[in-house]
Amino acid sequence: MIISNTNKLKNGSKIILNNEPYLVESTTFVKPGKGQTFVRTKLRKLLTGKIIDKTFKSTDSLNIANIINTIVIYLYNDHQIYYFMHAKNFDQLSIKKTSLNNCIQWLIKGEKYSSIQWNNKLISIIPNNFVILQVISIAPNTKSDSITSGYKFVKLSTGIILKVPSFIQINDFLKINTYSGQYVARIKKNKQNFKYR
Repeated sequence: MIISNTNKLKNGSKIILNNEPYLVESTTFVKPGKGQTFVRTKLRKLLTGKIIDKTFKSTDSLNIANIINTIVIYLYNDHQIYYFMHAKNFDQLSIKKTSLNNCIQWLIKGEKYSSIQWNNKLISIIPNNFVILQVISIAPNTKSDSITSGYKFVKLSTGIILKVPSFIQINDFLKINTYSGQYVARIKKNKQNFKYR
């Protein structure tokens, strides 16, 4: 499918540019006193997450990207490739570690995640808003601890190091905000009662 011209672009449109899929983050239509109308856009490269600015003529045509959003279940990884299963048809999908960016630190085996596929290929995993991770070790106190009195650093079950209140202990389960990367609360060990989203 082809957009007849860029005047039809809107926030959330998914397009092909230089043979790669992009998400339109914002658009501004500009009509100068003289000359042709043009469109300023901010685009997110779906393969890497990089943001770029791009200006189009109002008469330019663009291809719509064949993008679908699906739910997948995280299975395992071999350090370079991460494997998921489609939640409905059970197809196995894979994605390179380099394409996951910081999402890796929030992946929990057996949990469901939103994903983006382009031409039936998994290109992005969207972490849940909140996750529950277990404390597996506590970092030794350092002189700098006195600067942030009342806090300490712990290592969680996915390997991430996080600053938490000083009362947190090994084996505690913590609710973490994946967008800010910050501790939210200590929760009861019966984590099945907690909704990840």
